[in-house]
Amino acid sequence: MREELLSVGIDLGTSTTQLVFSRLFIENMAGSYSVPRMEITGKEIQYKSHIYFTPLMDQNTIDFPKIRQIVEREYERAGVKKEEIDTGAVIITGETARKENAREVVNALSGFAGDFVVATAGPDLESVIAGKGAGTDVYSRENRRMAVNIDIGGGTSNLAAFWQGDTVDTGCLDVGGRLIRVDRDTGKVTYIAPKLLRIIEGEGFSIRLGGPFSVEGVRPLLRILVRALEQSVGLRRDCKYYELLITNHGLSPQVLGSRADKPAPSCATGAGGGEERWEPPASGTPSHTKAEWGNGEERWEPVSCVSFSGGVAAVLYHPEDYPDPLQFGDMGILLAREIRSSRLFRELRVIESAETIRATVVGAGSHTTEISGSTITYANAEFPLKNLPVLKLAREEEQPGRLAGALERKLRWFWTEGQPVRLAVALEGEANPTFVRVQEYAKELLTGLAPNLRAGLPTLVVVAQDMAKALGQTLLSMAGSGGALVCLDGIRLSEGDYIDIGRPAAGGSVLPVVVKTLVFQK
Repeated sequence: MREELLSVGIDLGTSTTQLVFSRLFIENMAGSYSVPRMEITGKEIQYKSHIYFTPLMDQNTIDFPKIRQIVEREYERAGVKKEEIDTGAVIITGETARKENAREVVNALSGFAGDFVVATAGPDLESVIAGKGAGTDVYSRENRRMAVNIDIGGGTSNLAAFWQGDTVDTGCLDVGGRLIRVDRDTGKVTYIAPKLLRIIEGEGFSIRLGGPFSVEGVRPLLRILVRALEQSVGLRRDCKYYELLITNHGLSPQVLGSRADKPAPSCATGAGGGEERWEPPASGTPSHTKAEWGNGEERWEPVSCVSFSGGVAAVLYHPEDYPDPLQFGDMGILLAREIRSSRLFRELRVIESAETIRATVVGAGSHTTEISGSTITYANAEFPLKNLPVLKLAREEEQPGRLAGALERKLRWFWTEGQPVRLAVALEGEANPTFVRVQEYAKELLTGLAPNLRAGLPTLVVVAQDMAKALGQTLLSMAGSGGALVCLDGIRLSEGDYIDIGRPAAGGSVLPVVVKTLVFQK
């Protein structure tokens, strides 16, 4: 059985708005006498829209009539009617997600995206989405390295750290290409972001609102911003404005290791322009494994690879295409030039991203249907459960003593307006766990999920290995309440996935699950 789905992605970002239409090919990969297992076997980008500056009525309000005009115009250019869309995603990110009418705009646009998957993405989830869109997770998995993607947009730089393909941390800095804007006709500065004003005043820089813009005048400020980016991946510790520029949090010390205390790695000349780039060990040689540091705290080895996405990244990788530093009426091109001459390019291996400005959403939600394993547990749950975001824990985070802390930290990635949300926790689990190990899993899951339990939200756990019945029954026993619980196995999930859980089938022994995966790459 082979099916085709037409999907659309609509991305409303701080700087730009764009659409992408994709054709997805779905096939049953199971044998004739097996439970159906549907997978995406191919994907084709059918149409990429123009990239528009996100229209605003003022600093706090999205211009929805113009947004709607953009969407309708691009549907017409693509030759697509909205009733032809099978699935899709509406993604609203960055500063746009914090506009007063953001929720109303997303709800109004959802009709253009079928059964839309994503409404808004905060800094952490946006970091994960962009990193996967850039292909950094794939590079990290294939090369067994710690790699960080830095998605540099108009207002922020979102960081996602990947270890062997798993997302292990995120961060965000207020460093972006449109934090200073310029009127190209008059050459006057029309906007300076508040945090940059504090730096300018503190350092006595000459650039000012309403004054003339000059490349030399803004360069000292750009150097400070780039030093903050260097510190964000552990290359230095001496940027005095780093804490000021953090949006919500930076990458944790456990991820950064202690690179700033180590001498710079040896460099070899990279291709093109005489740039120096760090050369990693030969392919297949793991250079980053877990190690003990200091007081027994477990940390990953330092970051060795970095990729860039976002609008500024397009300039970073292809500076020859942008000779005019004020082509976009902002400092983005100059910021990219400063990054190219920084320690980020000299001391790390720079990966060319699969996508740059389109990394956040290159495709839209696609649907694959799976059936849970037969060893499952559920109680007091009202089915169907729809559009559950997936919180994926890395294998290392499932170790005893680490799971609860990792889960509690990652829960906050998904919070809306400071409040917990209903979601599904995805684990690898163990093939033949002991009774003691199952109890350890259950105890740490309940500890990490404490904010959700206090809010009366259901406990939803999906395990790849065949252990859901024992784990679910232990969770029920330890929780000691009538709260809703669903514990499934036999399903592998990733960050960025959303799932639907249908009503019990086969006499209640299995649950149908629809996995909605954002398609990030060509």
